[in-house]
Amino acid sequence: MKELTAEELLFFDRHQDLLPLYIAWTEGLSKRFPGFSVKVCKTQISFFSRRLFACVSFLRVKKRADTPASYLTLTLGLPAPLSSDRVAVQTEPYPGRWTAHIPLYSLDDLDEELWDWTAQAHAFSERK
Repeated sequence: MKELTAEELLFFDRHQDLLPLYIAWTEGLSKRFPGFSVKVCKTQISFFSRRLFACVSFLRVKKRADTPASYLTLTLGLPAPLSSDRVAVQTEPYPGRWTAHIPLYSLDDLDEELWDWTAQAHAFSERK
């Protein structure tokens, strides 16, 4: 299990309810993609392999009334858009690079589909 840094814990200071989801996310990353690095900033926690492949934040990407008040937003850098209702927002900031924002509400959201997308993002970050 990856030991959380003081910066990671401080990032979740006002969102303690989402800390177990983050811990499960980082444990899954450690198991699938050992050797990644983490950078904690004011607004997000970024995950790097060769380059940035994912980040988590409290970015509000769902505005519907039935959306839970508390969720973690996973952002993946991908070579192509994702075709899924789970993706709240997608953009193509420049040709051949897509950014997908995916809200994570519970541990159940850390399913094989999500890990497949994360693997795509990780592989994309490894390209030269």
